[in-house]
Amino acid sequence: MKKELLFAFAAFFFMSLSAITGVYAVEEANMLESVIVKEQMDVTGDGKLDTIYVKGEPFEEGAIFLRSITLEILSATGKDHKINLEGGYEPRIDFKDLNNDGVKDLFLAVNTGGSGGLSNHYLYTVKDDRLTDLTVPAPLVIQTSFLNGYKANMTIENTNESYQFDLRNRAKDYERLGLYHNGKLNEPAELMVLPFGTLKPVKVTGNQMGLKGSQRISGAYNADSIAYVESSWVYENAQWKLLDTNVMELRRNTTKKKK
Repeated sequence: MKKELLFAFAAFFFMSLSAITGVYAVEEANMLESVIVKEQMDVTGDGKLDTIYVKGEPFEEGAIFLRSITLEILSATGKDHKINLEGGYEPRIDFKDLNNDGVKDLFLAVNTGGSGGLSNHYLYTVKDDRLTDLTVPAPLVIQTSFLNGYKANMTIENTNESYQFDLRNRAKDYERLGLYHNGKLNEPAELMVLPFGTLKPVKVTGNQMGLKGSQRISGAYNADSIAYVESSWVYENAQWKLLDTNVMELRRNTTKKKK
């Protein structure tokens, strides 16, 4: 009987300890979470100011990296909308009417902290107090390949345009890395195509707002930057439409040709 009472007491003790620990963990997380951005803006379209918060919980006290980020919209009607975002650095928010419905949308960018200088992007509308994820355009679909003679080819599938890069000034580096041998490829190889490094609201046609993105093209390694590919987008008929592209090669001449 005494042994049964002892086991019961021990079980109760550990359950209580676990519950207390959980409470302290929640309280600690709430203490670490802070408001990164607070703005007042009419984002529902009723002419009244809504309150927008971007909150972040650092990985640990004093850390720059936010392991969780929350977007919260408290509308003038009292309705509360919350969206959990991926972690990152320095979340930024911009209010622009990107779907061209007369009401400002919420566009967010969060640095990922990776070596490629990438960011995650989010786009929401709260028109009529209804939260909708508009998403952002997908990066361009780009096919690449190194060619013999220290050259490379790139084709943007979205537009069916091809570009050729002259990489002879990188010959020594590529030979040292084993990518080429006496100007001939050792084996088929592709360039590195990154997703959007930046994606920003801009005026695309007249006063119509859209998005402009930039993708980096690298060669044999991440720091071997070859070009940036810009793309402009407009939101029409509930989807993103590509307006144009622009290739900016770094320190080289590029030849553009239509297929």
